[in-house]
Order: sequence, then C-alpha cells, then structure tokens
Amino acid sequence: MKEVIRLNEQTLYDMWWHHPGEGDQGMEDDHIPHWKRVLNFIPEENLEDCSVLDFGCNQGGFLRLLYEMRPFKEGIGTDLARKSIQIAKERKGELPLEFHATGQPEQFVQRFDFAYSLAVLYLIPDLDEHALKIKTCLKPGGVYYATFADYASNPSLPEIRERINGHAVIPMQDHTLDTISQAFMQTGFQVSVRRMLPPGFVDLSHGKKWYNQVADQLLFAYEQSYLFRFVAP
Repeated sequence: MKEVIRLNEQTLYDMWWHHPGEGDQGMEDDHIPHWKRVLNFIPEENLEDCSVLDFGCNQGGFLRLLYEMRPFKEGIGTDLARKSIQIAKERKGELPLEFHATGQPEQFVQRFDFAYSLAVLYLIPDLDEHALKIKTCLKPGGVYYATFADYASNPSLPEIRERINGHAVIPMQDHTLDTISQAFMQTGFQVSVRRMLPPGFVDLSHGKKWYNQVADQLLFAYEQSYLFRFVAP
C-alpha cells in the first residue's frame, strides 16, 4: 500500500508522482505551459535585485524558466522529493539557484521578495501553518503568488481526485477560496485573487487524462483557475 505523506512534515520521499510512464519528469513537461500562462498574470517583471522562493519546486523547472524570462538575484527551491531535488541541482548549471529537500521554508527568515507555489496549495493539509511559514520567510511587504484550482463544482472532481490520490505520495485536500483566504488573512497578509482566464484557444489534448468531457475542462479554464496574491505585513 502506498504511503501517504503530509506535506508540512519533514518526512522526505523520492518522487511525488508515480503514474506509470509519467513520473516527475512527465509532470514537469505538462506544467511548462501552465507556468508560462501564470507569469502572464504576474505584473512584476523586473526581478534583478530580488530573491525568490519556489515552494514545492520539484525538479526546479519553474525557477529555471523564471530566470530565463525574468532574471533575478537568487532563487531557492524547496521540496520534499529527494530525487527531484537532486535532479534540480544537476540541472541548475551556473544559474544563481539553490535547492533544498525540506518542507521548512521558514528557515530562510525574511529572505525573499517573492515566493511562488504553482499547483501546490491543494496538497497542503494545514493552511494556517503554511501561511505562517511563508510569512516568516518573506521580507515585510514581500509577495507570495499561489495558484489554486477550485474544482468543488466540477463534475470531473471524483476522477481528478482518484487520479491524484492513486499516483501521488501526497493526497488532495478539500480547500476552498474561503479557507485559503482566511488562513492568510488571519496571519496578517493582504489577500487578493483573480481568475486566470485563457487568452486564446484552450488546448483540449492535455486535458483528456484529467476531465471526463470537454465542458468540464472549459469550466476549469474559464471559471475555476485562480491566482492568489498574498502581501506579507
């Protein structure tokens, strides 16, 4: 029986995604278009003097992409997947990047101007604890961007949950826009959110393995894909 891990615990594992034929590399490949789309909704483009964090960085692909598109002073990625972190270290080359197998970003006290977690919030069991961790590692006024898919009313949710819980080390949580907002507000963050509406055609080929029907994928694309912006006190 597959072991289930709590994301905020310091129990490390080798890889997060264990779907046959996919693995963490397949997950990274699938997420590249998502990362590029997210950056279209983030207004800060000049990061030259900034330190940035990728919480749940996996193999480090987002930080490499971010540096290519918006160079920064330093970037740190954290993840509980040991093998993925090792791959991230091997791929960083001469980029100003560090990668750590840890679930404790708060060890980097007031270090970051910006933090990111892309498709990670839905795995975190204790949002109150997570908000405090992020607050600790951000500089005052630092910004945390986090994506969230609000699948509560999506007809494909049972199959999405089954796919994630059947192949991932960490199970899917039942968060909502309200529970996420409340966790960060009570920690002192200024909280705002926006829908990430598609700028053009929706690629249906990628969604075939996640959604039962095209309408479910379009429901996600136009109504259930969100980007949170949390500003630290």
